[in-house]
Amino acid sequence: MADLKTINPNDYNEDQIQVLEGLDPVRKRPGMYIGSTDSTGLHHLGTEIIDNSVDEALNGFADKIKIVIHKDGSFSVSDNGRGIPVRVKKEYGVSALELAATKLHAGGKFGGTGYKVSGGLHGVGLSVVNALSDVMEVWVQKPEGIYYQKYLDGIPQAPAKITNTEKKSFFLQSKTGTTVKFKPNAKIFETIDFDVNIIVSKCKSFAYLLAGLYFEIIDERTNFHKAFYFEGGLKSYIEDLDKNKKSLTSIFYVKDTAEEMEVEVALQYTDTYTETLISYANNIVTPQHGHHVTGFKTALTRAINDYAKEKDLLKGEKTLSGDDIREGLTALINIKIDSERIQYEGQTKEKLGTPLARNATEKVFKDAFSAYLEENPKDANAIIDKALLTQRARLAAKAARETVVRKGALDSTSLPGKLADCASKKPEECEIYIVEGDSAGGSAKQGRDRHTQAVLPLRGKVLNPEKSRLDKILKYEQLQNLIIALGTSISDSLDMSKLRYHKVIIMTDADVDGAHIATLLLTFFFRHIPEIIEEGRLFKAQPPLYRVQKGKQVHYVYTDEEKDKLVKDLSGASVQRFKGLGEMNPEQLWETTMNPETRLLNRITIEDAQIADEVFTTLMGVEVPPRKKFILANAKQAELDL
Repeated sequence: MADLKTINPNDYNEDQIQVLEGLDPVRKRPGMYIGSTDSTGLHHLGTEIIDNSVDEALNGFADKIKIVIHKDGSFSVSDNGRGIPVRVKKEYGVSALELAATKLHAGGKFGGTGYKVSGGLHGVGLSVVNALSDVMEVWVQKPEGIYYQKYLDGIPQAPAKITNTEKKSFFLQSKTGTTVKFKPNAKIFETIDFDVNIIVSKCKSFAYLLAGLYFEIIDERTNFHKAFYFEGGLKSYIEDLDKNKKSLTSIFYVKDTAEEMEVEVALQYTDTYTETLISYANNIVTPQHGHHVTGFKTALTRAINDYAKEKDLLKGEKTLSGDDIREGLTALINIKIDSERIQYEGQTKEKLGTPLARNATEKVFKDAFSAYLEENPKDANAIIDKALLTQRARLAAKAARETVVRKGALDSTSLPGKLADCASKKPEECEIYIVEGDSAGGSAKQGRDRHTQAVLPLRGKVLNPEKSRLDKILKYEQLQNLIIALGTSISDSLDMSKLRYHKVIIMTDADVDGAHIATLLLTFFFRHIPEIIEEGRLFKAQPPLYRVQKGKQVHYVYTDEEKDKLVKDLSGASVQRFKGLGEMNPEQLWETTMNPETRLLNRITIEDAQIADEVFTTLMGVEVPPRKKFILANAKQAELDL
């Protein structure tokens, strides 16, 4: 940043005013359009193009979508919709296709008759993908032939015209359709490696939301192939989400219209301690929810309390809170709004901003769910009994949390006895190592940088957070010490501004027990302090597996492949396998795992919350059969610690 004192105020004139034309604003500030330039932003590019194809299906013009991750890393989406218009738009002198690909806010979703309902509001999808790609190619199938146009760094290489290329298989044997193929710009993105699992998860949800829509996903890099086609809609989606959970109720479902909006809701209660609520607007997932979810939550709380009071089921309690009612809930909400009326908060469409969506959802859901409770008293009683149990646990957790907060006052005398704190009080330069066992904890305490690195040893395996309510977790000493050390508290009183360390590092042995302890800690953070993950502050240390020495040459290696290559290069070298952190002396632990200059840290991220939720439920939950099935299906990929 320039020194403000060196800037001459007289230099601020018309020459300093810049106009970013065409796609320049996107390249200059990509985060404004796709949220970030990390893996999440990369996948947002694919999402934009998929959303365009889904809009064709949503409006009844397509029933097949094909997605391919190509061997060279490029990404293509094909549909059998109407095909992007290719005729020249007279006032601009270029084709409608070229306008959509090179001009922001050019598209068929701003009024007119192109789309009645659309998820792609801003009209920036194709143009943003073009701006952030090295190469983008578009094929448009029309009855008279296949039109083709190629773009390099966002610039069209020639007008769209009919090509002599043979009819491509990606047109899905249709008379009309569109294929968009692009390769992201490696200079803009931190990674250009698409994760097929994220694409599969997204397409699977679309296939549920639009019953009768066929999806095909191919990853040429690994010969992966998957297809989806569902006719059961949201009810089938609920069955899939809850397949590894024990259900307490039947599946409730309603689809009706209010405020000229179509509202669709499906829900079921399970015996889990977490809430799974996924919301959509025009089939686009809204991770930050919005007015439709506010209406749903209000109606749910009111309907259950009204029923419970009428049937005298509250057992002395005046009312049940929304949080108590939603524990164990799996719910899906999809609202469809006319393209001209839908509003989102933010460029990436993560929160629905249409105020009337609240009224529409509340009205449709409240009436239908109240009738469901009356018609299904067994389910109604199960919901209310669970909510009452949750309420008692919440009050117990509140008392336990207050104890933790009192113990965790910021003066150093209140910090856990096993915590070796760092000298610095600046969170931005501090980090805490959560270490497995006293032996490794002792080495870490001796080897660390005492100014910025704190160490908290944990004794043995911690409580499984997936199988425990918050009140039990808060009474468990190991996790209680961790919460106090972090300083943030937990649940309703969570305050991330009080986080005492801006790097939280899990450091466990490189064996099965170490992996299990790390997984238990990851479950704790994912379920109870996900903000630490979302803010990019949680890491997993990667200690070396081997120490290879020949003479005075010492090498630390992290994989068997590295070790084998090094042993081959250094004939006669001795090899030491580290089974545990405690086997390293303080100097070795510092040099390999704690020194910021040489260590390897893996940042923990949540690419897809739904996939993460399913994995934690399967592997760490109460139900044994899903875990057994997962282990058998993935046994060949296991790394055995023999």
